[in-house]
Amino acid sequence: MNFLKAEWRKLAIINYEINPEILEKYLPEGTELDFYHGKCYVSLVGFMFLNTKLLGLSIPFYRNFEEVNLRFYVKKKEKNVWKRGVVFIREIVPKYALSFVANLFYRENYKTMPMNNDIQVNNDELTVKYSWKDKSWHSLQIIAESNALPMENDSEFEFITEHYFGFTKKETKTSEYEVCHPKWDHYKVKEYRLDIEFSMLYGKEFEFLNNQEPVSVMLAEGSEIEVKTKKYIM
Repeated sequence: MNFLKAEWRKLAIINYEINPEILEKYLPEGTELDFYHGKCYVSLVGFMFLNTKLLGLSIPFYRNFEEVNLRFYVKKKEKNVWKRGVVFIREIVPKYALSFVANLFYRENYKTMPMNNDIQVNNDELTVKYSWKDKSWHSLQIIAESNALPMENDSEFEFITEHYFGFTKKETKTSEYEVCHPKWDHYKVKEYRLDIEFSMLYGKEFEFLNNQEPVSVMLAEGSEIEVKTKKYIM
């Protein structure tokens, strides 16, 4: 059953290498960390939620909004097949009702903050910026070429974007939900700008990211998506 339908568009993705031990306490039971060429990744992701429908209903004032999240990558073996997914450290959205529904039904760690976006195309250049305010304003901006390129097989971009499950940890319980979407195109990144205090948003253990260079920076076009109803697996 589809819990939510929407479009995820203009996904700005900043990837960092992280010590796996930092993530162990966030790991849901029954899952294990997923590595890319021996590296453990954590990603800061900003994007647009567009044309959102909850249980088939379009709710006024809640159709289009921004989200920024910090996530890492896991996998779970089921009937000798690996399910690849993500676990969220925190997800930030601009409306309290969004946080309430997500935290209630999916046991995610959503938080509400003032947010805005600025997406522009000028000639052959695409600029995408997401901003959000805790005690001060934070922002993520990417400038890229405006021509979208197809995904390359076995690429780092494929690894980051082709995790189709969300796993959540609630004490000793683990739940999963599936996110369905086609393969995404991407844009060639020219430069990026990041103004963020990681420890303020995500805790002292992530403070080191303030001074760490990203492994990679990506901008995905996104697509229509469907989020299936969650189920408990552990």
